[in-house]
Order: sequence, then C-alpha cells, then structure tokens
Amino acid sequence: MKLLTFEKNNLLHLGIKTENGILDVAHAATELGMNNIPLTIGCVIEGGADALSKLNILVDKANECDHPHVYLDEEGLEFGPCVPNPGKIVCVGLNYKKHVEESNMPIPETPVLFNKFNNTITAHRKTIFLPHNSKEVDYEAELVIVIGKKAKRVPKEAALDYVFGYCAVNELSARDLQMLNPQWLAGKSCDDFSPVGPYLVSKDEVPNPNNLQIKTYLNGELRQNSNTSDMIFNCETLISYISDHMTLDAGDIIMTGTPEGVILGYPEDEREYLKKGDNVVVEIDPLGTLINTFDQEI
Repeated sequence: MKLLTFEKNNLLHLGIKTENGILDVAHAATELGMNNIPLTIGCVIEGGADALSKLNILVDKANECDHPHVYLDEEGLEFGPCVPNPGKIVCVGLNYKKHVEESNMPIPETPVLFNKFNNTITAHRKTIFLPHNSKEVDYEAELVIVIGKKAKRVPKEAALDYVFGYCAVNELSARDLQMLNPQWLAGKSCDDFSPVGPYLVSKDEVPNPNNLQIKTYLNGELRQNSNTSDMIFNCETLISYISDHMTLDAGDIIMTGTPEGVILGYPEDEREYLKKGDNVVVEIDPLGTLINTFDQEI
C-alpha cells in the first residue's frame, strides 16, 4: 500500500494512492459509514497489519461504490511528509562502497551513525530554502526504513519483521557547515533538510529493500545512479546494529546512506553546489519520485 499525507484546511490528512486517484481516507470512511479506520500515518504505523487490513477494506468498498468525490487528483495535492513526525531520525554515513571511494575515506568497520531532528522533515514538491550561512549544500538520495514496532537487540535474521515500510529521502547536507568539526550535526540539521516521500510504501510491496534502483537528477541531469545492493551494511544489519545500541519504536526512521555521485565527490574545481532555482529529483523504484526545488534564504 502506498500511503501519503496531504494538506487541507491547514491540517494533514491521510491518503492512499489507488488506480482511481488518491483516496481521501477520512472522507471515504465518513461516506461509507466505516468506523475504526486509522486516520493518521502514526495510527497506521502503530496499528501495523490490522490497520492496513482496515484500509484495504476501505479501498475495496470505495471501489465498489459510486463515490467519485472521495478520490483526489494527485496533481492538485499539496503533499505533506509521508512520515510527518518520526520519534527518532537515525542516519547512516558512508554506507555505499563507491561513495566511500569517491570521498577518499576508509571502508567503515561498523555503521557510522548520526542524527537529525524533526525540523528537517518536509515533503514532496516543497520549496527548500538554502541556509544563509552555507554556500555548499549537497543532495543525497537515500532509502529510508520506517520502523513498525518496538525493536530492541534484534537479530539480523528477524530484523525485517520490525519494518513497517520504506520511503525515499533527499538527505541534504551543508558541506561547509558539516566539515567545521568532527560532529556533522550543524551541516545536517538545517530546516527542511530531509524531504521525505512522496509515499510511505508498506513492506509487502518491497520484497527486497537491498536491491532497489536509486537515482538523483539535478536539473534533469542524472547525477546518482546506483542500487541499494552497493550498501556496505544492508537493511537487516543496520536495524540489528542500531537496536543493539538504542530501542527503536514504531515510527522511527533510519536513513540508510547515499550512493556515489554527490557534489562533494566531484573534483574540487567542478563542484557546483545547490543554488536558487535548482530542481532535484530522487527516484527509488518502487517508492516513487521525490521532487524539490530550491530558493535562497535571506
């Protein structure tokens, strides 16, 4: 199932991508007289399989009935973040072999972890303002793991049982701020530096997260073109490792690292960092296409 949020009357509403358009979950539940339908992404994640089952029934009934007004045109939607309020944002650095090589760094022996905060979360099609104190903002296409239930000291072989689903992120980085000191926080946690979406895709539609094509286009030019199979630490390893150090809860997200092709990986005299008017597209099949444009903060 492909879940999303959209803005209406200054509130986020839950939607489902279907062949007929985007199903407005709250509107459809009211029109069809169905109770106990989860109405937020958080409720769906926490409800797990039971919540998805209820939503599937809602989709089926909406398809059977003549209620075209419960569907919305995706092109006209103002998207919200597909995971609006993650409890933890755990990020993994240097997790693709070819990206490590272009960064002239040694292969990590254990996952390199850092964190972001909720101020970085934004959505598909949102304009992102480049910070006033940075001239070196870089794109980073990444697969996001969305945790579905409490995970503590999870063995690798059971790790994917704790996943609700997956989405795409552009894990933006202000390289000049990032490199000021060994802690990357300043360069990673600027406002709106983690657009996620467009969809949160339930794990049943992603049979192997360790074999997904991942691409980034800058103003139409293909810049990143890789596969999650190039990850040094795969999804199972990351969940197991992180849960050995901290408890993961439903709704937490793990950003799994970026492949080669970032601006920082170019020769120094060829680096042209993001600027006002740029358009960045992140594609991860089957998670959808995440698009953002950039403006300059004053």
